[in-house]
Amino acid sequence: MSIPRARRRVVVDQSDLARQIGRRLREARLAAGLTQQKLAGERYTKAYVSALENGLSKPSMAALTFFAERLQIPAAQLIGDGSAADRDATWTRLEADLLLAAGHWLQAVDAYRGLLDRDPPARTRAELLLGLAEALAGLDRGAEAAAAAGEAVQLFAGQGRSTEAALARYWLAFGEYQQGNTGEAAAVLRALLEQVRAGLTVEPDFELRILRTLSSNAAHDGHHDVAVAYLEEIRELAERVDDRRRAAYLSNLAHTYREAGDYEAAMRSGIASLALFRAAETEFETAALENDLALSYLALGDVERAAALAASARARFERLGDDRQISHVLDTQARIALARDAHDEARALAQQALGLAERTADTAAALDAMRTLARIQIAEGQPQEALRWYERAAELARELPIGPRSRQVLAEWAELLAAAGDHKRAFELARRALRSS
Repeated sequence: MSIPRARRRVVVDQSDLARQIGRRLREARLAAGLTQQKLAGERYTKAYVSALENGLSKPSMAALTFFAERLQIPAAQLIGDGSAADRDATWTRLEADLLLAAGHWLQAVDAYRGLLDRDPPARTRAELLLGLAEALAGLDRGAEAAAAAGEAVQLFAGQGRSTEAALARYWLAFGEYQQGNTGEAAAVLRALLEQVRAGLTVEPDFELRILRTLSSNAAHDGHHDVAVAYLEEIRELAERVDDRRRAAYLSNLAHTYREAGDYEAAMRSGIASLALFRAAETEFETAALENDLALSYLALGDVERAAALAASARARFERLGDDRQISHVLDTQARIALARDAHDEARALAQQALGLAERTADTAAALDAMRTLARIQIAEGQPQEALRWYERAAELARELPIGPRSRQVLAEWAELLAAAGDHKRAFELARRALRSS
C-alpha cells in the first residue's frame, strides 16, 4: 500500500487572492446577467459558485477555465487588475499551486521549476520547493522529492518558519519512503509526531496524516499488525474531526485491511468511508474508494458489485479529467472482465490502462496493467507471452520501492516459471521475493 495522498491544498496562504478572485467572479457573472445556477451549469453546483464568490473555497484550474468560458472572458481577468506583467506572475504562481491541488503532477513540476529558474528570494524559493517536493512525490520520484523537500526544510528553518518546515519534513519523509528508505521515513515522521503533540500547530488534520503515513510505512514493510495499530490509534482523533477527514481515516483503514487480506474488514471500513465521502460530496475521494471497494468485492468473488463500483469510479474520474486515476480504474475493469472470461475486453482495457499509465508517468499503474496482461495470457494458455509481460513488469518494478507490487510480480513470475519447468530460475525469483518481504 502506498502512502496515502495528503489532501491537496495550496501550499501558501492565498485567502486574500481567493477573495479577490471571488469578487471578480461575482462582478463578471452579474455583468453577464447570469445567476449562480446558470454559471454553475451541469458541471458544478450553485453552492460551489457561492463559496467561490465569497472567498470560502479555492477554485481549481479546470473551474476557472470553465467559468471564464461561460462568461466569455479570459481566465486571467479573474486573477488581477494590475499590470500585465504582475498579473502574469501572479497567475503563474497560482497556476502552479492549482495544478498541484488538482493532482496534475507533471504540469505542476514544470510550473514550479520555471518559477525557481527566475531566482526568487529565499522566502519564495522555500515555498516553491515545498510545492515541487509534493508534485515530485506524486510522480513517485522520491529522490528528487526528498532533495527539494530537504532544501525547503533548511530554508524554512533558517527563516524561523516552523510550521512550513514541518510540512517540508513530511514530504522529505514521503520521498525517503518512495526510495525504499522506510527506516529514515519513519524516523522523520515520528519526530514530526512528537513536535505536533508538543504543541506545534500545522494543519487541523496533520497529526492524522502523520499517523496514516506511519501506518502505510509499516504496511509497506509487511507489518500489517503495526499498520492497523497506528490507524486504531487515531480512532479517537478521527471522531473529533469532520466527516471528510473521518472518511479519509476509514478509507486508509480499508486499504490496510485489504493489503492484509482481510477483505470483509476492508469492505466494512470502506463502505462506512464511502458513505461519509458521498455525504461530503468529495468526488475524487469517493471515486478512489469506489475503485478500492471494487477490488475487494472482486477478491471475494462478487463480480457484479465490483463492476458497478468500478464503472461509477471511472465515470467520476472522467468528469474530473484525471487520466492518472482513470488508468487505475481501467486496470480494475480489466481484472473484472478477466474474471468473467471476457478475454478480448480484458486485454483492450488493460492496454488502455497501460497507455494512460505511461502517458501520465504512473509507474505503479503501468506495473498493475502489465501483470493483468500477463494473467490474460495465462488464461488463454500462452505462458511464453505471459513470461514476457512478467519480465517487463519486473524490470519496471525496479523503479519502485520494494513492496507488495514488486513481491507479487516476482511471486507470480516464479510460479509460472516453475510450471514451465524452469525450477532454478523460479527458486531465485522466489528468494528475491522473500528477501523483500
